[in-house]
Amino acid sequence: MQLAEQIVLVTGAGRGLGIAIARAFAAQGACVVVNYRRSRAPAEMIAREFGRQKGLAVAADVTRPEQVRAMFDLAARHFGAPITTVVNNALPDYSFNGEARAKALDIRWEAFAAQFQGSVGGALNTIQAAAPAMRRGHYGRVINIGSNLFQNPVVAYHDYIAAKAALLALTRTLAADLGPDGITVNMVSGGLLRTTDASKATPAAVFDMIAASTPLRQVTTPEEFADAVLFFASPWARAVTGQNLVVDGGLVKD
Repeated sequence: MQLAEQIVLVTGAGRGLGIAIARAFAAQGACVVVNYRRSRAPAEMIAREFGRQKGLAVAADVTRPEQVRAMFDLAARHFGAPITTVVNNALPDYSFNGEARAKALDIRWEAFAAQFQGSVGGALNTIQAAAPAMRRGHYGRVINIGSNLFQNPVVAYHDYIAAKAALLALTRTLAADLGPDGITVNMVSGGLLRTTDASKATPAAVFDMIAASTPLRQVTTPEEFADAVLFFASPWARAVTGQNLVVDGGLVKD
């Protein structure tokens, strides 16, 4: 299916990387469901930017299955067809502060549980809501957003990194289970991006250090990262599933 024919759900699309991914799909002519939990104003602004026939902003907490199912039903009514493509980008509340992070002997299981519920549970909810229609059409694309930190934990965000590693495991097991139904499941993993809400407080010296460590001598932008998401949704990736593509300028070798 061409990108322009797809109906795409981008979770957490009211801010940061999610906005870049939503805009990338819209630029290719896709219909885009702009999901948000609290970022109503920017999400609705982005949806208006795409136009009523191509954009729809929907509030839903992806950790709540009933809200996810309602979002899918609303999108199908609005666009006249079910969602074909799911991008699991929503991120549980998290503070990327290397100095203030919970250390190994202090971190509590509750912190892990919150990250697992958001990253893994949220993805599972959207995929389970999408799968019945994808199976009927023998077509579906799922792209999960990961992190290069579980390959190179330069900052030991224990809970966040563990959840993203588990999301990769889920990516591969679901790829095996859903492949016979024509559904591919892949992951795109990045590092520090220039610039999102999560990285806006990062000192310029840190950006410079990371750029100097990459073969491209630059920090990846949200727009560049979004290009890789489009690849997994495109016809050119029709035989690719269960894979993790690291998009960080060559900093981490998978």
